[in-house]
Amino acid sequence: MSLSFSTISRVVLPLLLVAVLSAPAWSQDAAPAGAQRVRFETTLGAFTIEVDPVRAPLTAASFLQYARDQHYDGTIFHRIVGNFVIQGGGYLPDGTEKPVRGGVPNESGNGLSNRRGTVALARTGDPHSGTSQFYVNVADNIALDPSPTRWGYAVFGRVVDGMDVIDRIASVATGSRVTFAEDTPLQPVVITTARIVGEAATPK
Repeated sequence: MSLSFSTISRVVLPLLLVAVLSAPAWSQDAAPAGAQRVRFETTLGAFTIEVDPVRAPLTAASFLQYARDQHYDGTIFHRIVGNFVIQGGGYLPDGTEKPVRGGVPNESGNGLSNRRGTVALARTGDPHSGTSQFYVNVADNIALDPSPTRWGYAVFGRVVDGMDVIDRIASVATGSRVTFAEDTPLQPVVITTARIVGEAATPK
């Protein structure tokens, strides 16, 4: 039986123990139990993200709900830092921020590491402020993992197809544009659609 995000979000999340050693996200040929995939079509090509509902149940449920709600359609990758991350899922090309639900409890202590090709939840300095925005690690960024003295950034998925598209997006020219002071593509990279693989899209 699958649970909706609203149901899962009412579950009291126990304190997560921080792993002493950084763990790789997934093996190349094994998917987590119950994993679902989301295919993103962008103006620079398509890529597919597989989410892990076992290690990051709250984050995965929230991400999938945003995809079902077609929240990502028309949003941009607004922050690109070469050899680091590409970040998107929250803003329209004119710099308008889309409405979001409340923040997701931080699941960064789940044993998944910010390695190249993994996908994690973006947030502010508040560890539990992550909503719709996500980022893809273009390099191994283990400094974003948790430590015994601080929260990290919760990895909840990985790119299973289209990493070449991620690299293409990561290489575009960036600077200042509309409401963004720096690190934003000078020509917007737009997510045209994001759909859960195997699920029929619900008309808005």
